[in-house]
Amino acid sequence: MVRTPLTPWERERGERFGALLREARGERSMVEVAAVAGVSAETLRKIETGRAPTPSFFTIAALAFALDLSLDELSAACALPEDGEALSA
Repeated sequence: MVRTPLTPWERERGERFGALLREARGERSMVEVAAVAGVSAETLRKIETGRAPTPSFFTIAALAFALDLSLDELSAACALPEDGEALSA
């Protein structure tokens, strides 16, 4: 299966999402947070570093629960830029 390349905006969104998760995790280890969310530490590492910029909804919801974040907070962090247009390639 060939994946469609990500746009610059999608990559940026993944990086912002990862940064938010790292900040919310604080001093807790990746292993601890991943265990609470029911995902592997490697999955969490990939998301936090932007290497997996499009995690599934269920992964996002589980991480939100584990980090005590609302889905609204996560959605706001990943919204389109203020002008409403995605970055062009």
